[in-house]
Amino acid sequence: MFFESLIIVIYTIAIVLIFMYALAQLNLLFNYLSSKKKEDDSDLFDFTNEDEIPYVTIQLPVYNEMYVMERLLNNISKIDYPKDKLEIQVLDDSTDETVASTCAHVKQLHESGLNITHITRTDRSGFKAGALKEGLEIAKGEYIAIFDADFLPEPNWLKRTIPYFKDKKVGVVQTRWGHINRNYSILTKIQAFALDAHFTLEQVGRNSKGHFINFNGTAGVWRKTCIIDAGNWEGDTLTEDLDLSYRAQLKNWKFKYLEDVETPAELPVVISAARSQQFRWNKGGAENFRKMLWRVVSSKNISLKTKIHGLLHLLNSTMFLSIFTVAILSIPMLYIKNEYAHLRFYFYFMSFFVCSTIIFFVCYWFMFKQIYGGGFKKFFSYVGMFFTFFSIAMGFSLHNTIAVIEGHAGKRSEFVRTPKFNINNLKDSWKGNKYLRKSLSLNVILEGLLMLYFAFGLYSAFVVGDQGGDFGLFPFHLMLFIGFGYVFFKSLTSKA
Repeated sequence: MFFESLIIVIYTIAIVLIFMYALAQLNLLFNYLSSKKKEDDSDLFDFTNEDEIPYVTIQLPVYNEMYVMERLLNNISKIDYPKDKLEIQVLDDSTDETVASTCAHVKQLHESGLNITHITRTDRSGFKAGALKEGLEIAKGEYIAIFDADFLPEPNWLKRTIPYFKDKKVGVVQTRWGHINRNYSILTKIQAFALDAHFTLEQVGRNSKGHFINFNGTAGVWRKTCIIDAGNWEGDTLTEDLDLSYRAQLKNWKFKYLEDVETPAELPVVISAARSQQFRWNKGGAENFRKMLWRVVSSKNISLKTKIHGLLHLLNSTMFLSIFTVAILSIPMLYIKNEYAHLRFYFYFMSFFVCSTIIFFVCYWFMFKQIYGGGFKKFFSYVGMFFTFFSIAMGFSLHNTIAVIEGHAGKRSEFVRTPKFNINNLKDSWKGNKYLRKSLSLNVILEGLLMLYFAFGLYSAFVVGDQGGDFGLFPFHLMLFIGFGYVFFKSLTSKA
């Protein structure tokens, strides 16, 4: 009975942690809905007065971006802002032939009258953070706008964001990500679904109540003095944006999130690219929890509620560890439930925590309705998308759990940039992309074995106990089987 008791204890802790996270999401939903009733009364720069138009530096940190560099530079050259108050830094850490082609393109734009420079480094120390820091040393702008290589801001983007810096306490203005290839595949649809939840429910829900949010690494603007005051960019985590965001807010800088300003970008279309992005984000989140835990807890500048939301924010990625734990132990729990009749009350009590799924379902519906609109047809579409998203998200849980464990353990790893593809519609192909990895990892094999494990869970529903089976966990195991199967087979076929 010792091992059964241990399984029950670990399972209970994991499922309670998921429930607590769901309650936090529900609180963010209430915040989000209440924010819609308020008008934005922010003090703004008057751009009809030339004296109020500040100098801005745009930084473009790039690394081996063969397929999107031309698109990026052409798009940035269309930014509508006074040329005498704008400079563009191409922070190019590339190690391939794109260095020469980018240099030539930058020279051409410079000759056309654009204040743009091509900055390279021989030493990639600090990776993206190091490039941003080095560029900052020579940046002339009072404000620093940052765009990754796959982002395509509208020409009026600076005119819609910079005015909010008239409030001298504002250190960052962050915009919402859009998705130019949202409907390319199931993979892009579920990535868009997850990111939309973050950029509506979570960012607005936290920001509207003064809780900590994060600069998302791109599609935002920093006040230069805020970066310096917060300690400048540091490359000791894989998510330098989250790190600097928390250090700035702990020093009482305000962040302004603009849900209505959408910045289009490209989603990874190949699962190997999505995996590398997920690994970096989730490991970086865990690293920042280690780095920021005591600073947040001991801060005298923020409220208890902000501390709680901040810690849960930093623990976002750690939820994958809880989800994976519940998934793995759910099959032993199925057998324990039908072996020990005296534990029946415990299982009745634990069934209450299915409310976590209901809470997520409700929260994400409001996000979905905000972007796609409401109505019966939209709701029907949402139901299918929600369960597809949940299944595939659980299919990523092993991969992301390994990232989280490495982050909490302090294991260092290289900053791996997400390959870009310049994929805009179904006719475009990703095959032949030179940046894709050609070899399979051990994780993929394990995901295949987990698919079989949860197939056994589906079989178990028919044979456990003496009452003709137990189908309470059947939908959960079906989603896990589908999720791990999708990730496994997609990973087998995603090599160029």
